[in-house]
Amino acid sequence: MSEPTAIQIRDVVKRYAGDKGQEGKLALKGVSFDVPQGGIFGLLGPNGAGKSTLINILAGLVTKTSGTASIWGFDIDEQRRNAKRAIGIVPQEIVFDPFFTPYEVLENQAGFYGIAKSLRRSEELLRAVHLADKRDAYARTLSGGMKRRLLIAKAMVHSPPILVLDEPTAGVDVELRRLLWELVTQLNDDGVTVVLTTHYLEEAEQLCDRVAIINHGELIANKPTREMVDMAREKIVAVTVEGEISKAPEHPLFGKCELTGEKTFEITYHKDEATAGQVLALVQEQGFTIEDVTTREADLEDVFVSLTSVQEGGA
Repeated sequence: MSEPTAIQIRDVVKRYAGDKGQEGKLALKGVSFDVPQGGIFGLLGPNGAGKSTLINILAGLVTKTSGTASIWGFDIDEQRRNAKRAIGIVPQEIVFDPFFTPYEVLENQAGFYGIAKSLRRSEELLRAVHLADKRDAYARTLSGGMKRRLLIAKAMVHSPPILVLDEPTAGVDVELRRLLWELVTQLNDDGVTVVLTTHYLEEAEQLCDRVAIINHGELIANKPTREMVDMAREKIVAVTVEGEISKAPEHPLFGKCELTGEKTFEITYHKDEATAGQVLALVQEQGFTIEDVTTREADLEDVFVSLTSVQEGGA
């Protein structure tokens, strides 16, 4: 039995208009995935991958070229009003009138949604984001972290079942990042489905139940976070040996070994299963004379490559 779906995206394409008859940039290339209800869903990818374009489509700020999307069961085109009421968006940019107080920011936003004064939650939301003591301060006097938290409260004024945070911790310090993580976790514990876009693998590991990866406008993975993180726990050893080689060494501890030149190859291994020293000893046992070695951790790009090769292999 499948999980209830909070957001459903099917074959979404976005091509921006080009200049002077030129074909515009293809930002999304037929993306499809579901966001299950009740969890924290990570949407990962480098800057420019298409994450924000997708979020802006859900928010109604960008018109998709083709495909369909629904929010809490409401089609974003045919049931636009209900779809918008089911989602709260926290943008990357800090945007609100600097001369309003936090309380006024929330009251005005509630008014835009037609929420009766008796049903507004402004005081409650200010307490939830630890801004009750700044209730009557001008928004322009708030620190960057306070402004981020106010944006989250603003997105929740209409009590949406889904909250989307677009790169909420980009450019913030470690302490503020931890505070935002705690706030997101608390909202999820209270029953809100959270979608988090980020290019920080650590953030996804700490917070998300499931992760989708977008790269160059394409969805290249949609996996439970644990599977994703395990792939990022690989290490890579680049080896230069004496004399030309035609075949790379092989061993069960090597996740992958690829020739990269006439005298060079790269071995990928899981750092929970072996050390660099063990890997190099195994190489020498197979008759190779090592001239030079460099090691590096797998980064997000390596995870992209690994997941793409898994998909192409039919796994």
